[in-house]
Amino acid sequence: MIQLSIQTWRKDYLLWFLAGLLIVLTIAEPARLFSYPRLVDWPTIGGVAGLLVLAKGIELSGYLHRLGKRLIEIMRTSRSLATLLVLAAALLSMVLTNDVALFIMVPLTTGLQGVGVIPVTRLIIVEALAVNAGSALTPIGNPQNLFLWKVSGLSFHEYVQAMLPLALILITSLLVLIAFMFDSNRIQVREEVDMPIANNKLFHSSLILYLPFLILIDLHQAELAVLLILMVFFIRHRNILVNVDWGLILVLALMFVNMRLIADNHIIHSFFTELRLDEHERLYFAGIALAQIMSNVPAAILLADYSSNWKLIAYAVNVGGFGFVLGSLANLIALRLARDRKAWLIFHVYSLPFLLVTGTFVYLLLFIG
Repeated sequence: MIQLSIQTWRKDYLLWFLAGLLIVLTIAEPARLFSYPRLVDWPTIGGVAGLLVLAKGIELSGYLHRLGKRLIEIMRTSRSLATLLVLAAALLSMVLTNDVALFIMVPLTTGLQGVGVIPVTRLIIVEALAVNAGSALTPIGNPQNLFLWKVSGLSFHEYVQAMLPLALILITSLLVLIAFMFDSNRIQVREEVDMPIANNKLFHSSLILYLPFLILIDLHQAELAVLLILMVFFIRHRNILVNVDWGLILVLALMFVNMRLIADNHIIHSFFTELRLDEHERLYFAGIALAQIMSNVPAAILLADYSSNWKLIAYAVNVGGFGFVLGSLANLIALRLARDRKAWLIFHVYSLPFLLVTGTFVYLLLFIG
């Protein structure tokens, strides 16, 4: 198992790209080397680590195969199944954040492939788009909204009201995309399905721990939350920890360090000072473009230093979550959980046009309507 993990890491090209970028940035500013640990958002890292363990526990418990079989019996076509999963992912992201929604929906979706002939990779891709779209509505849907909500000084209801037009555009566009991506043919159910033996203890441990884990995260006790998860699984289900994608944790840590080093660079600051972001259209396009290269959370934080127009920044960076995989951490998490190398290419086949279409609609809403 350890040898398999090493082989997987060797082929983790994103990990090695981020490691190489960090080396270049360190050579450029070696004096900042000892500040790297402070650049990592440890609560986010702890939250993702805990969710990885819980999601893996539920996945390997065998219960998702049974739930998947029931879903296919109810939703008989790929299109209806995709619509259900997308709406569920979008709704969950509004109240549980986009990352948590993925850790619930993606393991369920991967479990479907053992039950019928299902386009699992495409389903996971639209779920990634769905959590980015749904999470745009609420202040707690994603980290950039949480940050900008505090900047705005609005109530929860007022923030939702301000973001509603954006969320409607994104979710409506996604439902139209589903009509093109999935057909209405009946799902071919496998006649002989080898259902894994259900592990009741593993399923109950994973499910029961979700609530206290999320409560601790909400109370800003991420370190305690992940320690609780790791301790329980080390004692009761040690084999699950070996199967967790720990490479994702390293990738996220490298992303935090790299993107914050780039954002803090004096050349970058000089560039944005000269961009005249007081002009609304420039700010909108800058937010989308910046999200593509450094993710939408650091993009929101950076742009807030140059403009007080929190709403326009929120619209721009939430739209910027689509497009390239780095636009949102949710994209990265979904594709890692998919465990399909082709998913990275297929994601961009749909996500880039989706960015172009939704970005245009939102532009028309903001500046033409």
